[in-house]
Amino acid sequence: MRKVLAGPADRLPRPPYDAEIDTIAKALGGMPERYEVEKLRKDAAARTQPLTNALLSDKSIKVEDISIPGPRQDLTISVVRPATTMDESHPCIFYIHGGALVAADRFAGLDTSVIWAREFNAITISVEYGRAPENTGTQPAEDCYAALLWAGKHLPELDIDPERLLLYGTSAGGGLAAATALMARDRGGPKLCGLVLECPMLDDRNEKISSQQFSTGPFYNSTLNRFAWRCLLGERTGGSSVSEYEAPARAHDLSGMPPTFLDCASAEPFRDEIVAFASKLWEGGVQAELHVWPGGPHGYDRIVPTAPFAILARQTRLSWIRRALFQTI
Repeated sequence: MRKVLAGPADRLPRPPYDAEIDTIAKALGGMPERYEVEKLRKDAAARTQPLTNALLSDKSIKVEDISIPGPRQDLTISVVRPATTMDESHPCIFYIHGGALVAADRFAGLDTSVIWAREFNAITISVEYGRAPENTGTQPAEDCYAALLWAGKHLPELDIDPERLLLYGTSAGGGLAAATALMARDRGGPKLCGLVLECPMLDDRNEKISSQQFSTGPFYNSTLNRFAWRCLLGERTGGSSVSEYEAPARAHDLSGMPPTFLDCASAEPFRDEIVAFASKLWEGGVQAELHVWPGGPHGYDRIVPTAPFAILARQTRLSWIRRALFQTI
């Protein structure tokens, strides 16, 4: 499997970490000498398996796995629905997991579906897309779009309200969600009532100031980010042939995208590409809301979930989703 040696030192001063984050950063120390796909996958599985086990044993929800046709082979989706439901249509959150494009599975982060079921009576659909480096170019995004399209064609039998279909992605899944939303725009649907991009991975070029500030360190950094993009794009990474369906920051026109919520932290490599993407949405006349939470690294929500700014970030995200599903944004 692909591996990469640690990158150069950071070239610019950094915004400070939150005090709780700083303590963790000092305890963790530096970054690995090299990144390897197998190690990233093993570490991701160790982090997420306890949460997956808790999800599957939670009596407040039901989880059903469904095999659906994909662009190259069948795909598996997990459908999470409230355990006690009346004969009614539900909002749906179509969820795309993170994992640096190379790691994790459809259950990573899916524990949040329990909150969505409780707060919104929502059904969540999560897709097992093909990961890099086994799947390259637009293939992961095409998997996600195929699953979204399948869901869009089966809304009545899934008890989903067609007016309340929201797309949500985290980290690498945020980039894939943006690409999937672009495909939905360009290919005539499904119609989305909203798009949530949580700390999305959008730009393969790693040229922004925040990428230069956070090329090292124990949290997700731009050295690991370069490695992840090369797993997806190979030698094309950073070049002129990369499409917006591979790296959504390459899009020149974001008009016609659904109302979008974006958030990130001030001390992470994705910060400036996310701010730029929000500006491009506004340039295209899209209703977009952006939050940059001070002091957090990438993944702060999982690293220090009890920190005041992490709690506020989750509350803000939930408030926006509630408006997208039940009001007009």
